Amino acid sequence: MTTKKLGRQTVALAHPPSVAGHANVVGKKEGEGPLADSFDQINQDDSFGEKTWEKAETAMQKLALSSALDKAGLSASALDYILAGDLLNQCIGSGFAVRGQDVPFFGLYGACSTMAESLSLAALLLDGGFATHAAAMTSSHFCSAERQYRTPLEYGGQRTPTAQWTVTGAGCVILSREGPGPYITHVTTGKIVDKGIQDANNMGAAMAPAYDTIQAHFRDTGRRPSDYDLIVTGDLGSLGKEILLDLFHRDGIEFKNLEDCGVLIYDAQTQDVHCGGSGCGCSAAVLTGFLLNGMKQGRWRRLLFCGTGALLSPTSTLQGESIPSICHAVAISTEQ
Repeated sequence: MTTKKLGRQTVALAHPPSVAGHANVVGKKEGEGPLADSFDQINQDDSFGEKTWEKAETAMQKLALSSALDKAGLSASALDYILAGDLLNQCIGSGFAVRGQDVPFFGLYGACSTMAESLSLAALLLDGGFATHAAAMTSSHFCSAERQYRTPLEYGGQRTPTAQWTVTGAGCVILSREGPGPYITHVTTGKIVDKGIQDANNMGAAMAPAYDTIQAHFRDTGRRPSDYDLIVTGDLGSLGKEILLDLFHRDGIEFKNLEDCGVLIYDAQTQDVHCGGSGCGCSAAVLTGFLLNGMKQGRWRRLLFCGTGALLSPTSTLQGESIPSICHAVAISTEQ
């Protein structure tokens, strides 16, 4: 008989793990945006000294992991698990980043929800007593994503008005069973939702129906939007955020404290990003910089981090399949 489960989808952690360290690495364009001061490393060369975009993504994860470990005052050997994933086929960015670390590894794929997914599973491992320290990590790269999902940059293809810019960035969170916080207090695991969107250049519309997870969190916990200082979605972008707010409006729920990582990370007026940012690295970089820094500075006490992902592939798009979406919600608090 479970004592931690709330409702159908939410778990209330009995021993909330503490964020021991967090770090991020981003590219040049991200460093020109409004959140530049919150990033640990801004590389002016998006190749990160590597010969391919995919190897650059691996390099970003290595840098994010080592920096987060330094902040936590830990070595890689202290980690019981690393949980990581990315957008590349077979998650090679993460697998290659972790090889040589000699740490048990879970490779994950949740598309752009991977930061929330890895954080959720790491927190459950620690709360369950299966680990003392764990790393949750992910990344994305504009150039590798364009090559895989759309057209290589050399093609010079036009981007639609609904398109989003894949963030070049990586983020890592080190969780510990003990520490001063912030703490992971609740995890709401999402269900796959598919409303029939087929446009691979409109990720915001495809992912917005995953608001089902946010509904489930409130239903399972008995909480309301006002119980959080900030509710942040992963990377719906400006259009997806508008759709999400409209869906809640139809349910009679109004948000005054909802933001989106894809909207926050770029300046829509000065940077050519159309509907905003996307990619695994989008929510990862915003969480491990702007959001967690803000909590430690006392700006927010309670945060609901909702990673959103579109579970498509180049093959499914060419076959005319619709785009399933997923959202995982993680409640973070400065108090246990």
